[in-house]
Amino acid sequence: MALSNVSLTEGMRNNLLGMQATARMMDTTSTRLGTGKKVNSALDDASAFFASQAHMQRANDLDYRKNGMGEAIQTIKAADAGIKGVTTLVEQMKGIVNASEGASATEKTANQATLDEIALQIDALIEDSVYKGTNLLNGVADLTVYFNEDGTNTLTVASTDVQAATLAVDTLDTTDSTTIAASLTTIQTALTTLRSASVQLSSNLGVITAREDFTSDMISTLQVGSDKLTLADLNEEGANMLMLQTRQQLSTSALSLSSQAAQSVLRLF
Repeated sequence: MALSNVSLTEGMRNNLLGMQATARMMDTTSTRLGTGKKVNSALDDASAFFASQAHMQRANDLDYRKNGMGEAIQTIKAADAGIKGVTTLVEQMKGIVNASEGASATEKTANQATLDEIALQIDALIEDSVYKGTNLLNGVADLTVYFNEDGTNTLTVASTDVQAATLAVDTLDTTDSTTIAASLTTIQTALTTLRSASVQLSSNLGVITAREDFTSDMISTLQVGSDKLTLADLNEEGANMLMLQTRQQLSTSALSLSSQAAQSVLRLF
């Protein structure tokens, strides 16, 4: 832009420069008030800007992992619900087998039919204990949970073949005292296996829940750290704006006074 050919007095030039500097500071303060940040780009403070960006990037990565942990928790809860359901059904079978002791042949036949039906329901329940395509009760695929942003910290939740563990209860026999005793032993073994699987799931659930809580805290810490590097003190910026507006008004008045000196020359003519 070409420089102005108009000559100004020294006083007017100084006042003009002061007003221009005040205008620039008002623009900066206005931006801070509008965005709530004292660092809006690398030009404001490169070190703080990039450090803040790094904190937020890590927070975003951890938030992604946190979502994965939440899904893992739901998967484990689905499996645990399945185990509880299977356990309830197996305990019902135990009651039916006990009821067959000393029962009539007709009652034993009816009980056997009930046991066969429950066995089918156990298989169906295990098959339905799936969450987002993962079933931890069929022994097919384990679940890997990632805790940190680069995926180096993990936990593998093993899939337990509950169907194999309860396979023996599919063929319970209540026709006589000998088979009833054997059936009770089979049932007790299945219950022991189910309880062990439930304990393992509960342990994994506790670990993942603790890591999820830790991740939430870490995300919050990173966000606060990022904000401290970039956020403006709105009270301070508001006070700055008021002072700059006052300074601008004073500069305008000073410029008016300076111009009066030039106007006094007119009185000579």
